[in-house]
Formats: sequence, structure tokens, C-alpha cells
Amino acid sequence: MRKQGVNSKPLQSSRPSQPKRRRGASPSREPEVEEEVGRSTLCGGNLPRGARRSSPRRIRNLKARKGLELEVMANTFLLGPFQFVHNFLAQLREKVHELQARRFSSRTTLGIAVFVAILHWLHLVTLFENDRHFSHLSSLEREMTFRTEMGLYYSYFKTIIEAPSFLEGLWMIMNDRLTEYPLVINTVKRFHLYPEVVIASWYRTFMGIMNLFGLETKTCWNVTRIEPLNEVQSCEGLGDPACFYVGVIFILNGLMMGLFFMYGAYLSGTQLGGVITVLCFFFNHGEATRVMWTPPLRESFSYPFLVLQMYILTLILRTSSNDRRPFIALCLSNVAFMLPWQFAQFILFTQIASLFPMYVVGYIEPSKFQKIIYVNMISVILSFILMFGNSMYLSSYYSSSLLMTWAIILKRNEILKLGVSKLNFWLIQGSAWWFGTIILKFLTSKILGVSDHIRLSDLIAARILRYTDFDTLIYTCAPEFDFMEKATPLRYTKTLLLPVVLVVFIAIVRKVISDMWGVLAKQQTHVRKHQFDHGELVYHALQLLAYTALGILIMRLKLFLTPHMCVMASLICSRQLFGWLFCKVHPGAVVFAILAAMSIQGSANLQTQWNIVGEFSNLPQEELIEWIKYSTKPDAVFAGAMPTMASVKLSALRPIVNHPHYEDAGLRARTKIVYSMYSRKAAEEVKRELIKLKVNYYILEESWCVRRSKPGCSMPEIWDVEDPANAGKTPLCNLLVKDSKPHFTTVFQNSVYKVLEVVKE
Repeated sequence: MRKQGVNSKPLQSSRPSQPKRRRGASPSREPEVEEEVGRSTLCGGNLPRGARRSSPRRIRNLKARKGLELEVMANTFLLGPFQFVHNFLAQLREKVHELQARRFSSRTTLGIAVFVAILHWLHLVTLFENDRHFSHLSSLEREMTFRTEMGLYYSYFKTIIEAPSFLEGLWMIMNDRLTEYPLVINTVKRFHLYPEVVIASWYRTFMGIMNLFGLETKTCWNVTRIEPLNEVQSCEGLGDPACFYVGVIFILNGLMMGLFFMYGAYLSGTQLGGVITVLCFFFNHGEATRVMWTPPLRESFSYPFLVLQMYILTLILRTSSNDRRPFIALCLSNVAFMLPWQFAQFILFTQIASLFPMYVVGYIEPSKFQKIIYVNMISVILSFILMFGNSMYLSSYYSSSLLMTWAIILKRNEILKLGVSKLNFWLIQGSAWWFGTIILKFLTSKILGVSDHIRLSDLIAARILRYTDFDTLIYTCAPEFDFMEKATPLRYTKTLLLPVVLVVFIAIVRKVISDMWGVLAKQQTHVRKHQFDHGELVYHALQLLAYTALGILIMRLKLFLTPHMCVMASLICSRQLFGWLFCKVHPGAVVFAILAAMSIQGSANLQTQWNIVGEFSNLPQEELIEWIKYSTKPDAVFAGAMPTMASVKLSALRPIVNHPHYEDAGLRARTKIVYSMYSRKAAEEVKRELIKLKVNYYILEESWCVRRSKPGCSMPEIWDVEDPANAGKTPLCNLLVKDSKPHFTTVFQNSVYKVLEVVKE
């Protein structure tokens, strides 16, 4: 197995090297010309004589050649008794030097990886601090920066660290009554809260150790704010829960950049490839991640483990070792990727969809592919168990594709007995896989009763089929779930990321076409094994197509496309693809020329990020939270817009009936009732439904009556799709803004929020 960062040696002739001898010319014999041994055939040089395609000279007598070899060896031992020992020591010395060079190269790779990891961590911390001035915010302001679902996730971390013990805190979030009052739900199972559980345990351990030794964990001071804001206390240091929580996320994503360097170096076969991957990521940072703006999102915890998983998969595809350790690592990285994020399963489905055609045509050995499928099955089972029997894992496209792949592998020999052509054999397997996966997914969803849950696949289907209803519009009207911006490909082009990736992709496609044509035309079948090497390159090309489709359909999924393009860009310095070029031009010159051109726009992009300077302030919401904390009972139940409800639960610790985690069918039904306040229904009808949910207060936001991200996306317009019978009437929210009586009573109001108390009948 080739070490990372070590350039592969030129391919040598398969003929063993022989001692060279000059023989004098004679009238009956041509003078022998010395061979140029060891020159790589990839560089376009002459092949060694033993491997030439044709020659006008007669073929030498093999017996005479062997006799010559024996004569030379005999002379060597007779004329120099110690020559054998000398040669052995020389070879041993060369091996030692080679091992030292590899060890040095591995250390260099690891050292550079650590450096870029620290660099990315500093970059993330700087951007986050510049944007919000987080270090000078009060505890309440820091919590308010975690809007929408971010605040919901952070609230469970807060619950565990404030509980009398870790186990009591864990029990509280596994038997939660505040999130969907009056229901009791296991939030770890519903919201994939393993990251919060782990970080909370680290925080409690850290604080326990520091308190044991009497060490300070944070520094606090009073911050004077602009009138009419009051002076607040602000604390900085790992002892502050919000700083600790965000710090762990940034460290994890800093380490991810070091992993990207090692990934690019291994895939391309040179450390220059790792440099290209890292710099492409930095130059396109705004398109590659949003962790610096939204740290608590599930992708911030999950995506680094996908990078690790793909790195390990690349290693498995490239090597022919029977070592079990890479497969165990693949299983663990799969689980670590799936546990924090509900969308992870669909991403792994695209991976299986990329690997299956490679298996069908012969880019993966059947035994190796079978092991990969078994590892993925074990990963699903482990995730299902760790998530307390969450049936979403068993009813996904990912699980269905694994079962269909396993079935096709078992029936492969029976399909072969049909006697069809090679092309038809491929098509039969591909069609069976696609249709079988879709049918099996539909059946398992019905059997397990999760067909009503919204998943990433449902949103993609709605995009393709142009299907709209209330639930899909709630998603697709959000900017992050819209189509990819038209300016995005242009931004990729300006940094040369797109042109470089296209060159690499075309080179891989040419290789695949050549391989396929050789098989389908039944030409040179004896070289098939050689032609079907480098399956890891084909996998990355197919995965690029999948990520491109996802990124175009849903803008949020650019976080998969852009980093993968950065990894693919590393292949521009791969000798496997461009060895013919590097024999004419030094690879370093090509790479640095590309990086110099990339840096023109890339440095401008970085400067734009560094120039973002702001300070978080949300006085209307701060007033609302303070009023709720001091003017309502602890058991008062609230309803309202999903982002606001997350803040109410986090900072005011009041029960809520709806929240931003919209995938669950029951929660969607509750949210539809709550959002009927922005419909054109009658006030009495809306109040009746709110009373059924045991709502005491409704937080009305006038801006939700009028705002829309694009045509057809205001709340009244969305309700016109769901409730066409009332279309044309005045929205209820507009009426309640003017006068909330007689069905509601206004108890608090500021420039943004109006709190309505539900009048009980």
C-alpha cells in the first residue's frame, strides 16, 4: 500500500534486469545496443527491448540468454568472493533510505495536516467573532444568536449541564415535556442529539476537574451597551457553556481541514494534491461551508465524519489488502456520520448508487464490494439500535438499496445463466437495482408506518415533479432549500475550481469509455484487469455527478458538492491521469501556475469574508424573553413561529407546542394549526384549534403576514394552496394586528412581537 504524499515510482519493465555487456562487432553479427532500462512507459519513451511491440530483429535464443546470465553470476562469485555480500548490503542500504524517506514524507504530510487544521480553526473562530462580537455578548444574547433549530439543539445541551447530574440531565431530555407540550418525547431519538450529549459530558468533566484543582475557567466583566440597553455581564473562556459548545464545533471542523489535506494527498499520490484541495476549499470557503455562521446545525457535527468515511473508502478501493481494520473504520465512520443528522442516510444512498455500477462493470472486485455492503448493513443496524429503534433508518432509500444490492450479488450467477450479452447483463442488474430499491423503500415505509415523514428524498422528488403543498412549500420557500443560485457556477469558474474539475472529470470519463469499449467490443480481453484499475477515480467522478444533482436541486446541499470538487481538483497533479503531461512539464510548475491563477479571485473571496464585521443585537426579542420570564407562569404554554419558539424554550424555559424540527408528521400537523393564524380562516376557528393544543399565549409577528422570499411564498399565499376555499379573504393576522378582541387579548407588544393571550371559553 502506497503511503500518502509519496510519488509513485515510474513503472518498470516486467523483465528482470540483466548485466550489460558490450560485444565487439563482427561481419556476421550486428553490434548490440545498450537498452535504456527503467524509463517509464507512461512518459512516452521507448519500451524496454523485452516489451517492444515489434522489431525487425530476430528474437534471441532464450537458452543462450539464460546461459549468459549463469556465466555472469559464476564469474561474479569466482572473481569476487565478497561481491555478493557487498551487493546485499547495498540493497539493504537502499531499502533503509527508502523507508526513511517514506517516514519523513509521512511525518511531513501529518505536519502539514496539523498546520492547515489549526489555520482553518483560527479562520472559523475569527469569522464567527467578527460577525457577532460573540465574546462581548451576555449569556442571553449568545443564546439568541442560536436562532431556529440551532437554539433548539443548544437547549438540550443546556438542560444536561444544568441538571444535578449528567444522568439526570440525560433522563430529562429523553423524557421531555417542554418541546411538544403536553406530549412526552425522547428528544435524543427525534432530534439526533448525540453531539449535545457527548459535549455536555465533556463540559461537566472539564468543569469538575477545574473545580477540583481550583482553577479559573472563565473571565467575566460588565459591558456597557448603547442606550436604552442596560449594562450586562459577559464571560469569556471555556467555562462559559456557549463558548465551550461552539469551541468544540470549530475544533472538529478545523480537524476536518487537516483530513482534507491527507485525503487530497492520498488520492492524487502527491502532497501537492493535498495543497490544492486545501487552497481550493479556502478560496471557495463561502460556498463550501456555513459552520462559521451556524455552528449548532447537524451538518457541523456530521460532515467531518463523511470526509473521513470517503477517505477510508478510497483507501479500500485502491488497495487489495485483506486487512480488516479499514472496514472496521468504515463502519465506525458511517455510524458517526449517521447519528447526528437525519439527512445522512440519503447521502450514503448516493454513495451506494455510485459504487453499484462500478461493481456491475468490473471496477470493484465482487468480494470487496460484498464486504463494503455488509459493513454498511452493520452500520445501519448499529445506528438503529443507538437511536432507540428509530424506524427512519430501516425505511430509507439507503437501507433499501443495501438489501437490493445484496440480493443482486446473490443472484448474479443465475443472471449470467441467461446467456445475454455483456451490455444487457449490465442493464438487467442496473434496472433491477433501481426499481427494486424504489419498491422496497415504499413497502418498508408503509409497513413501519413512517410514510408521512418528510425526508430529503421527498423534497427532491417535489422539486423534480414540481409538486407543491403546505409542507413542501414551508421547506422550499426557505432560501437554503431553493435551487442553486445562478451565480454559483460563475463563482466556481472565477476561482478556476470548475474548469480544473471539468478537466479531471473528462480525463476520467475518457478512461472509462476506453475501458467499456474494450469490453463491449471484446478486444484484448487479456488486459481487462489492467484497464479496470483505479476504481477510486471512477467512484469520485460518479459521486461528483450525484452531489452536483443534489446541489442544483437544493442549495443547502452545496456543502457536499463544493468540498468534493476541491478533493477532485487534487487529481490535476495525478500521474495516473496526467502522466503524459508531467513527462514534458514539471508537475510543480503546473500546480503552482494553477494555484497562482486561483489565488487572484480566491484571495479576494477571503478578504471579503474577513471584512464582515458586525455585532449581534436583537432588542425586540430580548424584551420579549424578559417579559416571558418575569410576567408568565413557568407552566404557561406558548405557540408561534418556529424560529421564535426555539428561543422561547431555550431562554425562557417555557413549554411550546411547535418547533423548527419539521420532519415529523405529528409536528407538521401541530405547526399547521399554529400557522393558521396567518391564514384567511375565521378567528374563532383558529382559537378553537389552539385551545385543543392547550395553548395559553400566541406570539404573533406582523412581518410574517407580508414577507416573502419569492412570489408565492408569503404565508397567506402558502395557505391559499392548502385552503383555496378561503382565498381572497383578509388574512387573520392583519385583523389581529389591528384588534385582537374578542377571541384574544393583547398582553405584550413591541415593534416586532405581539403576545396574544387565548381567551378561554
